[in-house]
Amino acid sequence: MTSIPSRFGVRLLHALIVAAGLSAAGALAQAAPAAPQAAAQEIPLYATVNGKPVTLQEYEIAFSALLRQKYYHGKVPEGEMAAVREEVKNRVVQRVLLAEEADRRGIKPDDAAVAEQIAKYDARYSSSPTWAQSRERMLPGLKKQLDEQSRMEVLERQVRGTHELSEGEVRAFYEQNPQLFTEPEKLRLSVILLGVDPAAGGPAWVQAREEAKTLHAQLVAGADFAEAARLRSSGKFAEEGGNAGYLHRGMLPEALQQRIDEFKVGVVGEPMDILEGVAIFRLDERVPPRLRQFADVAQRARDLAVRERQEKAWSEFLKELTGKADVKVVFNHTGGGGEGHR
Repeated sequence: MTSIPSRFGVRLLHALIVAAGLSAAGALAQAAPAAPQAAAQEIPLYATVNGKPVTLQEYEIAFSALLRQKYYHGKVPEGEMAAVREEVKNRVVQRVLLAEEADRRGIKPDDAAVAEQIAKYDARYSSSPTWAQSRERMLPGLKKQLDEQSRMEVLERQVRGTHELSEGEVRAFYEQNPQLFTEPEKLRLSVILLGVDPAAGGPAWVQAREEAKTLHAQLVAGADFAEAARLRSSGKFAEEGGNAGYLHRGMLPEALQQRIDEFKVGVVGEPMDILEGVAIFRLDERVPPRLRQFADVAQRARDLAVRERQEKAWSEFLKELTGKADVKVVFNHTGGGGEGHR
């Protein structure tokens, strides 16, 4: 049984369809005419889905498209090849199943949307000699794949639905998912930065640390932090007396956040090295996480609740669709026969 794709997976599936169309169209444009029976015998088979063939070429096109989408350098990390192959298999299988379901429902492509996509290709590749020479030959294959993508998008919208929810249902979602409506902890910080030039050597850092140590002792003894910041700090908050304002958790580098988590409100922290130099922080206020009132987030709660219903509908639909599919993988990546019924 194939796995259920995430929302990203659905978008990727659409991208694979278009990639397949472009590559296949290009191949067809360059290929010499051949007898249908001979051509069928020459194209290796990857799998059958409910009796429909999926060629090895289709699988390889989908594999290449997935690499471009998922991996920045287009290379599968060590130890992940089996998982990638399984994911590509799922994509090509789902493409066939979704096309079958669109046929069963009599879904037609959105001709206007397809024409708009073709116009975008024309605009994007208008300066390409290759596109100008091959456009008419490639266009039928490209349009076929864009039509297929359009039908799947219509199918997805039908399955997901609109889901009108009552206020009680929205409120229940809000109460069951407080983490979605909770403002994170906020910290109000003040900072004095003794900047060190990135090109400076070790002596500059030693000097900055010694200066920070002396300044820290003065602050602990009662020196005015804001005044010291205005006079000594090279940071961007110097004119505000070092006041950096409120920062949400996650805005600071993790190592710095861990240090500040140990601070007590109002206490001047020990000097510490940061990327820009040596800094002295003071935690002025710690605002705990706060659950926002339902009235303030009602629309967001409704949108999220509807999205959850839609995701569930799509997930269950795909699970049912793949669960009853007859999928036979006949290509073995290691050689020597098929992988059998799945």
